[in-house]
Amino acid sequence: MAIYHLHAKVISRTTGRSAVAAAAYRAASRLHDVRLDRDHDFSNKSGVVYSEILLPDGAPERFLDRATLWNEVEVIEKRKDAQL
Repeated sequence: MAIYHLHAKVISRTTGRSAVAAAAYRAASRLHDVRLDRDHDFSNKSGVVYSEILLPDGAPERFLDRATLWNEVEVIEKRKDAQL
């Protein structure tokens, strides 16, 4: 029997991190970070078996695109010490 495990972390700008980069790493994909104007490519990373975006009812369909979702998160948080 499989046991479900969830581990959540806060991405903090004060340490120089990006939510887009973290999402690209966790999904083993390539995403463009609009705020930094930089691509994060982790498509060669192994070990990611499954990755999915789940949205609540009424959420815009455009957030099913991982790059759109995490770039919106980066845009909404304006402070340099934001926690994403």
